[in-house]
Amino acid sequence: MRVMAPEEMESLIRLLSDDGYEVVGPTRREGAIVYDRLQGLNDLPAGWGDEHGPGHYRLHQRDDQALFGYVVGPHSWKKYLFPPRETLVRVLRREDGGFETQPGEPAPPRRAFIGVRPCELAAIGIQDRVFLEQSVRDRAYGARREGVFLVAVNCAEPGGTCFCTSMGTGPRAHAGFDLGLTEVIGVGMHFLVIEAGSEAGEAMLVRLDHRDASEAERAAAERIWQEAPKHMGRTMPGDAREVLAGALEHPRWAQTAERCLSCANCTLVCPTCFCAQMEELPDLEGNASERVRLWDSCFNGEHSYMIGGPHRSTVAARYRQWLTHKLSTWHTQFGSSGCVGCGRCITWCPVGIDITEEVAAIRATAQGKAGGQGT
Repeated sequence: MRVMAPEEMESLIRLLSDDGYEVVGPTRREGAIVYDRLQGLNDLPAGWGDEHGPGHYRLHQRDDQALFGYVVGPHSWKKYLFPPRETLVRVLRREDGGFETQPGEPAPPRRAFIGVRPCELAAIGIQDRVFLEQSVRDRAYGARREGVFLVAVNCAEPGGTCFCTSMGTGPRAHAGFDLGLTEVIGVGMHFLVIEAGSEAGEAMLVRLDHRDASEAERAAAERIWQEAPKHMGRTMPGDAREVLAGALEHPRWAQTAERCLSCANCTLVCPTCFCAQMEELPDLEGNASERVRLWDSCFNGEHSYMIGGPHRSTVAARYRQWLTHKLSTWHTQFGSSGCVGCGRCITWCPVGIDITEEVAAIRATAQGKAGGQGT
């Protein structure tokens, strides 16, 4: 086990920048922890934590100088790999009357992501399957994903809406990163446990100032890894896939729809949702046109529009579509759940709808009916 001082993050950021990476990570802005470009150690949210609950998010000052003492904010890394708006292609009329196509966006920068939580690593892996491992590869996503340097940070203090343990995605990362960090802070100690997860990570590690951990430091890190899973704020029933597959006509959908605003907040903050729409934007003279891809949501009535009108015309139908796809039919489509247990959809739901509570309620009712039929 190897450790480095928290101040060595300055060197890591500088080295990545010198290698040509655009370094992105957590910073505090406008009452939230957001992801943005980092220039150095001082951009990290040292000494700040966050509180999460259904429809509730607040920052608070900690009594220490933890660099990664928060859980997650409203941003996910999705906005860098699958941006909210992107021009896919431009079509231009030539002087001879023919047409030519041009790339919609300039070549993306190489990026280094610092502070990627284990659940977010899992989310990136899910989007890789969606965009890169299907019959048609998404070239725009692939260009942004190629060469990304991932610095993961294991969670020491799960939040009130976290349930990554239930989904098998955290709170400790075991793969999928270049460098992995665990921040240990307590009486008389503050250090970062660091491990390499790739050849690129090993090459970077040898350029950083680190040393072997002492026995006390090893024990402190082990305690974090053992204790963190015990402090999840939520639990997702393990049979959610089967529960939802058998509950398409359950009355709970209509009950939840009475609260749901169909605002799409849950899909916008979700690190794996990928619904999109295409727009053709011709100029007024007919000499050029752009094809633009924009984030969309299955909560928008127009998203399911077919000949004759929207296929899912009620809020209940749209909520059922989102939840059953995320937790059930995603398995059939992509080989895993579409949920990583980050809890963002609970935190940023204006009315505090909790997907773990919804699944548990449907499960309890289904079990009750099954028990009644058997007596």
